[in-house]
Amino acid sequence: MAKRHQQRGAAGREAGRQLSMFGAETTEPSPADLAGLLAGPGRLGRMGGTARVTVCVDAAWRVHVLVSELVARGLAATWAPVEQNPDGVRDDDLATPEEGTGEPPPQIFEVRTAYSQRLNGLARAWPAAAAQLFLSGPRLRLWVAAAGGPRPGGYALGLDPEKDAPAVEAALVRAGLAGRLSDDGRYYLITGRRRLRRLAELVGERPPAAPREVWPGGAAA
Repeated sequence: MAKRHQQRGAAGREAGRQLSMFGAETTEPSPADLAGLLAGPGRLGRMGGTARVTVCVDAAWRVHVLVSELVARGLAATWAPVEQNPDGVRDDDLATPEEGTGEPPPQIFEVRTAYSQRLNGLARAWPAAAAQLFLSGPRLRLWVAAAGGPRPGGYALGLDPEKDAPAVEAALVRAGLAGRLSDDGRYYLITGRRRLRRLAELVGERPPAAPREVWPGGAAA
């Protein structure tokens, strides 16, 4: 695990990119980092004395990155394609074709951890913890992997419209990533060159599976 972070850090320095004190390359991964998924579209489940986190994503590369990140945190992870609208997945979780394009919706995948006692601390604290959420680099890295992408004018982080958007917005502002909530509450747009640079520093090096143009700072790399 330490070697993995050393490799990331070396790559960042070679690219001339400053490492953030709370960035993904300078902080050891932890199951508590899954708070980043819960801040976005992730959902928490409980069973007996264990808990798990599930999240629906819209691209195969996100599956690869998330599974790798979850395993690095000592969590067993699985995934499955979402063919129809199964129990536990709302209609608005499933992408729809853009009007007038005739294009089919992208394939949706569900990534989930196994039920684990290692997530009990997160489960006990959530959702009350959202009000004081600290979005470190590793937490933002998971969020970006699950639901991040460039939008005109900035970089968007996908949200669950049913969650406490003001609490999540406040956490992003505390992290130096002020932006604006979309009108439909489905994403938060981070704007401004300095904030976008900070986001790239926090989330760390682009995973090999992630498209360069989608990862923060990748298009300019």
